[in-house]
Amino acid sequence: MLFENDPFRDIDALLGRMGTRSSFAPSAMPMDAYRRDNTVWVHIDLPGVTADSIDVGVERNVLTVTAERSWDRKEDDRVYLQERRTGTFTRQVHLGEGLDANAIQADYEDGVLTLRIPFAEQAQPRKISIGTGGQQQAIDVESSESES
Repeated sequence: MLFENDPFRDIDALLGRMGTRSSFAPSAMPMDAYRRDNTVWVHIDLPGVTADSIDVGVERNVLTVTAERSWDRKEDDRVYLQERRTGTFTRQVHLGEGLDANAIQADYEDGVLTLRIPFAEQAQPRKISIGTGGQQQAIDVESSESES
């Protein structure tokens, strides 16, 4: 139900194996996504990012998360090492048709952005009544989506 929208993923994987990363590397916003019951849970690590610098939006079933991490360096600071990336980071994920983009909930705690994306009502399993000679019989209809 979730598809990452990153046309540079294969190039980034290759550069990562070579010890080089491109500016499109998704590692600046590592993400876990899984389904639990009728909700897709997404956890995105954003250490050092303030909540007010995070923007979450959906347009045409594409979920976009943008965050900014800055470092207030002073002019006379003598930097010995700078490994933490700073700047603006963006991650896009395509939401499948069965997810309800209008009901997404987001929380940010301890450097982790958590999104809860429920399945749309029409995509959830339901019972359908079948008439049999004047009597109604209910049968279970399972969702065609995998539980992975």
